[in-house]
Amino acid sequence: MKFDKIHNKGQAQLFKNQYLEFLTKTHPLVIWGLYLPIICFMLYYSSMELELNSVRILLVFLAGMFFWSLFEYLIHRFAFHFLAKSERATKFVYIIHGNHHEYPRDKERLFMPAVPSLILASTIFGLMFISFKLLGGGNYVFSFFPGFMMGYLIYGSMHYAIHAWNPPFKWMKPLWRNHHLHHYKETQLGFGVSSTLWDHVFGTMFDLKKEKEDKEKVAELMYTSKSDKKES
Repeated sequence: MKFDKIHNKGQAQLFKNQYLEFLTKTHPLVIWGLYLPIICFMLYYSSMELELNSVRILLVFLAGMFFWSLFEYLIHRFAFHFLAKSERATKFVYIIHGNHHEYPRDKERLFMPAVPSLILASTIFGLMFISFKLLGGGNYVFSFFPGFMMGYLIYGSMHYAIHAWNPPFKWMKPLWRNHHLHHYKETQLGFGVSSTLWDHVFGTMFDLKKEKEDKEKVAELMYTSKSDKKES
């Protein structure tokens, strides 16, 4: 999904109903406040109630984070950028992700809102629980799922940072550039947000040595830019 013009101000209207529209917006701290207690409780439950070894809990937790990175890549590539043909499918893709490409400065739609997020997270936990049970290690889901959700929280926070600030460290610049290019140059490349690992693995990484940075295009993607300050 490409747009001829990136809107620097405002946000997309996804629903005519004001209550549904309200439910499409959230703040990153709300989502952190929602999931951090769940993550802590599950890790506590794994240790105190299930009596799992601390090292195993850590390793399974990290495995969950690693699995999130793959999940992030796949859902961004094949769901968020699904090449819809019907009007209904096109609208759905726009609601879940297309609006971010048209209004990249909309801070309220970087994380999935609380209600649909909880529904999706519960579904994923249920599927994970069944999968782990079938594999004979059902108790480990209470360490794996927290890692998966921590990966999600880091992803959302990284996404916010990429649109808000310059990279704090030089080694993070490729991550920033990869996402910026995904927005203004080619939406079928650069699907990794919190990591470029899977872009390298699946051949969708931009060749950053050949790509010149368009500072004006980048400024359009940032929440605050020098051009905005001059106008004000």
